Amino acid sequence: MPTKRSAFTLVELLVVIAIIGVLVGLLLPAVQSAREAARRMQCSNHLKQIALAVHNYQSAFKKFPPSALVDLGGSGIAHNGSWGVHGRILPFLEQGNVFEGIDLSVAWDDQPFIDGLKIPTYACPSDPGSDQERVFSDGRPTLYPTNYGFNFGTWFVFDPTNGQGGDGMFHPNAFFSFRDCLDGTSHTLLTAEVKSWTPYTRNGGPSTTDMPRTQAEVEAIVNSGAQFKNTGHTEWPDGRVHHTGFTTTLSPNSDVHHTNAGQLHEQTDFNSWQEGNDGNLGNPTYATINSRSHHTGLVQAARVDGSVSSITDSIDIEIWHAMGTRHGHEVIE
Repeated sequence: MPTKRSAFTLVELLVVIAIIGVLVGLLLPAVQSAREAARRMQCSNHLKQIALAVHNYQSAFKKFPPSALVDLGGSGIAHNGSWGVHGRILPFLEQGNVFEGIDLSVAWDDQPFIDGLKIPTYACPSDPGSDQERVFSDGRPTLYPTNYGFNFGTWFVFDPTNGQGGDGMFHPNAFFSFRDCLDGTSHTLLTAEVKSWTPYTRNGGPSTTDMPRTQAEVEAIVNSGAQFKNTGHTEWPDGRVHHTGFTTTLSPNSDVHHTNAGQLHEQTDFNSWQEGNDGNLGNPTYATINSRSHHTGLVQAARVDGSVSSITDSIDIEIWHAMGTRHGHEVIE
């Protein structure tokens, strides 16, 4: 007699496939969430390393590094001549071999040692643009972006006519220390996340020197910029605010719309004048360089005391402003 074999019917097979599809659909978001949590933890660790490097720099030199050292002589002075904080703290990030290969007294764009060099600590793993090289057409070294900017204050950054700087922890030719942080090191920002390849306008405006308070006011100021670039935060050795800094003018991850050549850019920054350009004949620098990240609903930041925390997009703007000042005497609850 023939042996009877048991098997799935077509309906049963389709039901099993549907169940597997549902389970996979439920599993994928959980896997993606776990991966993002791991990336966010790694990003937090990068901020911690950077904060400790600044502390070690201060311990060695009894002061924080300047955002840049600019020549306040006459006209025709270039703006790419000075290294920013990222380059100055390299020895304290276990990058001593890199530091030995560069010369801080020579403009970074004349040093081939950094060509194609990526500093892993300066890249957030959640930012897809962090692996995109910045290739120049004029022979300057190829660079990778940075995802961590230093605190340049709320709005005003630097006036080359008198050397006055802003209210943050960094500005050109400034050597602050812990004693200058009158608001308290646990209440003042040191460094925070920024997005690589951020569009920005520069070297024009602002339409008013009063600090803007709304998205519409910032958008009007962005429109006053004379030049448009889509390369913000892509030059980690450069000490200018639109490449290695941020300001707390608007809350984290704020949209600032700007249309250039018919293309709408939803998150745009502004720098009224490249610090150091034309020396003391240059214009003052006002900047809205916003802290942004690819983490949903928040940015991560390190305070002057070295602590790292997540700051949500919904933070009260007055608190965010207070965290951006070193000596505003604000009380933060």
